[in-house]
Amino acid sequence: MSRRGWVLFAAMSVIWGVPYLLIKVADGGVSVPVLVFARVAGAAVVLLPIAVHRGQIGGLRRHWRWLAVFACVEIILPWLFLSAAEKRLSSSMSGLLIASVPIIGVALARLTGDRERLTPLRWTGLLGGLAGVALLAGPRAVHGDLGSVALVMLTAVGYAIGPLIASRKLTDLPGLAVTAVCLGFAAVVYAPAAALTWPRSVPSAAVLASLAGLALICTALAFVLFFMLIAEVGPARATVITYVNPAVAVALGVGVLGEPLTPEIIAAFGLILAGSVLATRSGQPAGSEAGEVAQAQPSAAPGPLSKAP
Repeated sequence: MSRRGWVLFAAMSVIWGVPYLLIKVADGGVSVPVLVFARVAGAAVVLLPIAVHRGQIGGLRRHWRWLAVFACVEIILPWLFLSAAEKRLSSSMSGLLIASVPIIGVALARLTGDRERLTPLRWTGLLGGLAGVALLAGPRAVHGDLGSVALVMLTAVGYAIGPLIASRKLTDLPGLAVTAVCLGFAAVVYAPAAALTWPRSVPSAAVLASLAGLALICTALAFVLFFMLIAEVGPARATVITYVNPAVAVALGVGVLGEPLTPEIIAAFGLILAGSVLATRSGQPAGSEAGEVAQAQPSAAPGPLSKAP
């Protein structure tokens, strides 16, 4: 990769490892609807004008049904579940559980008609990743409750379904415009609940800074940089940030919030990370030209929002 590519890659690896920490902080000062509304509304205010200026909004109208479905499974429900879960679950644990998204994505793609062969190596990755999730859900590892673990896993399922919809129904649409419109739709959906649960007093500076960081840096700026990264290094290499984000989430949770780093968490991190890498390898024969190309990229194409925590 070029130097510019490495800079963008490093920036995205950090930026999308930070939200778990910021959600944990913001959860202590505002309700979940207010948290999600602040994030999606703030980002939409930044991204929608960019999409309008580029003339990209008009072409989305005939896809509004699938855009609404995509927004629900990729933003509206997952960000609700994740923010609610982190009220009881550590940020580092949440980041590790979300790392199972590529594994779930492979399984869902297989169940919905993907004919790519599951090699023994990919089966090893799937089973290893699931073992890591099971280890995190065990009584010695959970610093919260099983209900919050279930919410994060539902978030991961939504994140895995989103790219399938994007790759099959929204492939020809500009990613930034799709992102902006879906965030705007989510803001409209969350506005009533946010208004009803609006804080009676001004939250602390730390909470306000976390909300601003989630909206402006981890969502708006992140997507601008992500699409720049795709343009610079291609979608295959861009998706490798998925394997770096959990490490950032764990490091911040342990280093900033003082969350425990147990042997179970360390072992689960290795299992999930290795499982994700193996499970998303191509099932094409290694000797074929198609196989050589496919080995360089994850087997499921990312959607416009598929990497956002």
